[in-house]
Amino acid sequence: MGFESWVSMAMLGLILSVLVALYTRCGKTWRLLSYWHVTTQERQTRSNWHAEENRELRSALRAEKAHVEQLQRKVEILQALLPVA
Repeated sequence: MGFESWVSMAMLGLILSVLVALYTRCGKTWRLLSYWHVTTQERQTRSNWHAEENRELRSALRAEKAHVEQLQRKVEILQALLPVA
């Protein structure tokens, strides 16, 4: 084997080692993307749950405000019926 053959073999070895390094990095990147996907789905689920809870709370607050207004009107009517001393 001549010098050129050794250089060719060395270059092939270098290329192979670079490919192996890229393959392992791709595996790490894939795992990172999978983890990111799962956590993003979990956050979206929690966000949807909080949004639904907020809608329910706003609805309950509107109902309570309407009830308070109704009670205030009743108090005003009853106060108007009381004799002035």
